[in-house]
Amino acid sequence: MIDLTTMSETELQAWVIGLLADMFELDAATLTPQSNLYQDLDIDSIDAVDLAVKLKQLTGKRLAPEVFKTIRTIGDVVDALSGMTEPAA
Repeated sequence: MIDLTTMSETELQAWVIGLLADMFELDAATLTPQSNLYQDLDIDSIDAVDLAVKLKQLTGKRLAPEVFKTIRTIGDVVDALSGMTEPAA
């Protein structure tokens, strides 16, 4: 299991990019935080669900549906995962 609390934002971003590259056979060198999952990376809704499932498997944490619906870019994924590490208010 990945411990998100020990990762810097840069490390988290690199991890997400590596995960996307592995899962969807993408060139990690071309991926940036601004890369749009749907338009730039050609990820469809089923792929997005697969990504959410994989993130839950690797982190032990589930993205809330309302957060999941707002994710459009790699940066959004990183931000959502970063938000999961913050203690609940």
